[in-house]
This record gives sequence, structure tokens and C-alpha cells, in this order.
Amino acid sequence: MRPPRAVVRDAGSWTLQSVLQRYGLGPVAGVDEAGRGASAGPLVIASCVLRPADARALDGLTDSKLLTASAREYWYERITRRALDRAVIVVPAAEVDRRGVHVANIEGMRRAVAALTTAPPGYVLTDGFPVRGFGRPALAVPKGDQVAACVAAASVLAKVTRDRLMTELDGSYDAYGFAVHKGYSTPEHETALRAHGPCPEHRYSFANVAAVAGRGARTGLVHNEAVPEDTESFGEGYRADEVPVPEREPMEIVTGGAGR
Repeated sequence: MRPPRAVVRDAGSWTLQSVLQRYGLGPVAGVDEAGRGASAGPLVIASCVLRPADARALDGLTDSKLLTASAREYWYERITRRALDRAVIVVPAAEVDRRGVHVANIEGMRRAVAALTTAPPGYVLTDGFPVRGFGRPALAVPKGDQVAACVAAASVLAKVTRDRLMTELDGSYDAYGFAVHKGYSTPEHETALRAHGPCPEHRYSFANVAAVAGRGARTGLVHNEAVPEDTESFGEGYRADEVPVPEREPMEIVTGGAGR
């Protein structure tokens, strides 16, 4: 006998989760990162499990890069209240330098999924490229943060957490404008980098930082990715103890657990 044929009904960005849940493969976790292409500041990776019944309550949720700063703030608060489980991993700049941005990102994704203890996922959705080592089935979804709600939720958690951290770092390194460009290589950031040299929060494994630091353009250095369209600060609205600035240590979990 053949197994029953999967029936996919279009439910927008909830389609994948709905199908996987229907066939007993849930809970479904989405994973995404923020700050991969930045030349300063931490890499932040988030995982998120949404409640299957929340499709209507979270209608309109999409990729954090397509949202305004105020909209991301709105969705962040909504996700943290309603998520079945969530976790955020912060990888400091020094750790990115030691391990390389891609390796640090993959390991951060694994740790973000492992930190989901309230609702351990049966299936994991990643944005764009395949990742192994989750200990459960995983699927790479092209433009996952636009077509899978749980990946979009993870992208918002990662982006807002990282923006808050960069705004905090701006208070310690105010010559660079971290609160505005969030560590990406905008013209303003490049000008400040050349004028003041790198600070401890810069990534020396990136070509532009290494060049200013006098380390030359060595083989294996990362050439920065394109600057996101939205690099403005979302402003105020969080407690400093809610998302602490990471120490220069290995990855740490800064948030986690189910929503209220």
C-alpha cells in the first residue's frame, strides 16, 4: 500500500508549517540570522516556533528587511507574547573572527534550535541554504523569511535583538555611528573607520577592517555583503537588561522560552 498523498492547501506563509503539522512532523521551527554581512558588532541567530492556530493573529508578518523599524518593534513584541517557543543566540565579533562568519552562523543556528526546550521541534525550516546537524529533519526554503511565517518570526527576533545591541554599543563607541548603520559598511561607517581605526567590536576577518588595521588584504578575508536598505535605528523602547550587550566570549543565549 502506498502512503497517503500529501495535500497542500495554499495558506500563504503558513502553508509549509500547516502541511508539516498535519502529517505529524511538528512543532515546526524557523531559523534566521541578522548581521551576517556587517563589519562590526555581533552575529545574532534566532529560532522560533509559532502556534498553529495563530495564523490570523500574526497575519502580515514577513521578512524583517521588508518592515520599517516601528513595524519590526510591533512584530517583535507580538511574537514574544505569542510564540510557542523561541531562542536568540548572540555571537560576538571576536568569535566571528575566530571561527569565520559562515561557521559561526551554522553553529549558532544549531544552538538556537537546541535551546528550544518548551516545544522541541520535529522539523526545522532555514532561510535559503541547507543546514545539517539539527538532530531532526530540516528544509532550506528559498526566501524563507518571506514565505514561511516561523522563519519570518525568527528574522524579526534576530534583527530587533541585534539592532538593540548595536544601539547599546553606540554608547561605548560613539565615533562610529553604530546606532544608525548597525555596523554595516555604509559610506558613513567607512569614513569613521578610516578616521578612527577599528574598535574592539569590529570584525578583523573582514577585508575593509583588516585593511584599515594594517593587516593587508590576506587570502580568506570576507568581502562585505551588500548593505541592507533599512539600516536606521528603531529608537527607544526596551530595558537594557532585557537584551544585554554580549561580552567578548563564545555564543550566548540572550532570550528564550515560550510566549505568555
